[in-house]
Amino acid sequence: MAAEDTLILATTTSTENSGLLAYLHPDFERKTGIRVKVVAKGTGASLQLARDGNADLILVHAREQEDRFVADGFGVMRRDVMVNDFIVIGPETDPAGIRGAKDPAQALRRVAQSRSPFISRGDGSGTHIREQQLWRRAAVPLESEAVTLFSEGKKKRLESVRPAGDWYLSVGQGMGKTILIAAEKRAYTLADRGTYYSFALAQPAKIDLAVLCQGHESLYNPYGVIAVNPERYPHVNFAGAKQYIEWIASPEIQRMIGEYKVQGKVLFHPNAAPAEQ
Repeated sequence: MAAEDTLILATTTSTENSGLLAYLHPDFERKTGIRVKVVAKGTGASLQLARDGNADLILVHAREQEDRFVADGFGVMRRDVMVNDFIVIGPETDPAGIRGAKDPAQALRRVAQSRSPFISRGDGSGTHIREQQLWRRAAVPLESEAVTLFSEGKKKRLESVRPAGDWYLSVGQGMGKTILIAAEKRAYTLADRGTYYSFALAQPAKIDLAVLCQGHESLYNPYGVIAVNPERYPHVNFAGAKQYIEWIASPEIQRMIGEYKVQGKVLFHPNAAPAEQ
């Protein structure tokens, strides 16, 4: 298969775990003849893969990092695609007493005060970045932690923060595995709603964790798509990336995103906006 017949999409584990891409991509491949190769990593690792010239485009959810990626000359044609939200999940028994907390930072502070087990992705992903923002707002003692990202055999270390204490476990895994570990250890974690639904509402259910904190504005979770800049990496399939961006932002595919459900629950809400200059 020629390079122009393949498109490498670096994306988050949440979009892959949810089943959304497997639902959408046959339409793109049928219309264009281009096969999409999905490389599912955290947002940080996906951005690094693209910075190294090893992807044609990215679909991620960390707006500050996305804007920096574009400003640094690595990406072009960024478009909003869709939105879902983060939720704090944990055991139904809720030992930290966070159920119904309006602010997730308050919920995490209760987790820390009770020293209840908390599982972090710890992988530099968009979810991990948001979690760190919430811990900073929670006003609990924090310590530095190095996160190692891998891209095509290369290592990159990122500094992150975490609460002090052995009740907090950083696992360096994608969203799906992190949720499964939390379920096994009867722990709390921050998850995106789409991946949570895909596990909790499966038949049979893969987990029995409950949604305990949700709805706060700090849990809003938008996704964007960005083509890798062909002026920096001439070898990328920019023509295919451009087709993909126009396709996923089109009214038809936006409607398909909004119609995608697991056991009657919508996982993502379409959010495409006009192309940015």
